[in-house]
Amino acid sequence: MIKEKIKSYSKLIDLQEDLKKGSISLKDLIHYYSARIKEYAHLNAFLEVFEKEALERAIHIQEKINNGTAGKLAGMIIGLKDNISYKNHQMTASSKILQGYTAVYSATVVERILAEDAIIIGRLNCDEFAMGASNETSYFGPVKNFADERKVSGGSSGGSAVAVQANLCFASLASDTGGSIRQPAAFCGVVGLKPTYARVSRYGVVAYASSFDQVGPIAKSVEDAALILEVIAGQDFYDGTSSSEPVPQYSKLLAPHIKRKIAYIEETLHSEGLDPEIKQNVLQQIEQLKADGHTVEPVSFEYLDYVVATYYILTTAEASSNLARYDGVHFGYRSPESKDLMSTYKKSRSEGFGEEVKRRIMLGTFVLSAGYYDAYYSKAQKARRLIKEKIEAILEEYDFIITPTTPTPAFNIGEEITDPVVMYLADIFTVGASLAGLPAISLPSGKNKEGLPLGLQVIGKSFKEAELLEFSTYFSHRA
Repeated sequence: MIKEKIKSYSKLIDLQEDLKKGSISLKDLIHYYSARIKEYAHLNAFLEVFEKEALERAIHIQEKINNGTAGKLAGMIIGLKDNISYKNHQMTASSKILQGYTAVYSATVVERILAEDAIIIGRLNCDEFAMGASNETSYFGPVKNFADERKVSGGSSGGSAVAVQANLCFASLASDTGGSIRQPAAFCGVVGLKPTYARVSRYGVVAYASSFDQVGPIAKSVEDAALILEVIAGQDFYDGTSSSEPVPQYSKLLAPHIKRKIAYIEETLHSEGLDPEIKQNVLQQIEQLKADGHTVEPVSFEYLDYVVATYYILTTAEASSNLARYDGVHFGYRSPESKDLMSTYKKSRSEGFGEEVKRRIMLGTFVLSAGYYDAYYSKAQKARRLIKEKIEAILEEYDFIITPTTPTPAFNIGEEITDPVVMYLADIFTVGASLAGLPAISLPSGKNKEGLPLGLQVIGKSFKEAELLEFSTYFSHRA
């Protein structure tokens, strides 16, 4: 009875009501999720479970619920992507080179969710150093999609998406560099939000590409994504790039009340490799929006063919710099074959990093090298500016832009991993918002004939997450 009750919750507010009534307890939740994580361990979503610690914290927070002093996230059992620091807990970024590393401080986002009485139940598998589109580059193996275990979970936050999809935790925190929250959310049929760049502190999050990385929530509902963002957003003294823009009460601003003017990018629906069922799904969404009184119009985005190349030139350049710190000297893996300083560097990095991470480091080093900086990196920066200006120009005329989140549904494990170009093109619809630093959300948009989840992406204006989330509830209310 309790199992079915817990499984039925799609919004935290409903769970909190029952916790207040006493018809369910936080200990019940921890026991349920712990048992379910063990039952579905073969999905490989969790790398470590903090069961004992979570139970101890549950007892303390239950007392606060009983006396009416509990925080906003009381009752929310959260999983952490394995690139977010949690003091005195392991964090490896799913890489051999950080195996056994214990975080010496907590990320700001962790401190903020704990302050509002969330319970962290474990750390979640991801692509190594958040580099991948299928969660197959993890040193600990791929994460399987709960909808079809032969399929990938998406990446890089595959563990974070599957954990919510399979009801192994209530919500998760993940990071998005070029689609790493939105793409796996689409593959798994859950809500995934990438906030505006600088909306959320990056302090304590392993850096991949510092001018792109953003932490955001993966949840079952738009309402819970809004509540988590409300908690984690805001300026942070420890992150000089974090914005001082005031944080609205997102969770209180969700009632849809006005008709919107929406653009869809024509080129995305004529993109080579777009799955026919995804195209049809987006067209149906467009027609439904029109039928419900919204204005939906096509716009042209002539830079679509350049977004992936621009993104990968810039992010690999930043990655080659950020990952230089993993040298076998300061912390993490050191090759047993090391004989001197140079062999320590070479062997530790060669043995500690996986193939995809090494590929991106080499690409980044290449585009930053003296002979190629102007030819690649400098041009990519100019292209980024053009892409950003074009998207912002569209958003001056329209409230939102909608696109498919991904060109295909989840593909088979092992099917694409050998072809980096095909894997990189999986990000073609998500990287635009990342290049422009804009907020974007992936929303569940039904399933294809095989029963695989599909996602719809909505891109909003800078720091206008309140409007983006409010509009997103239209889709969940309609469903």
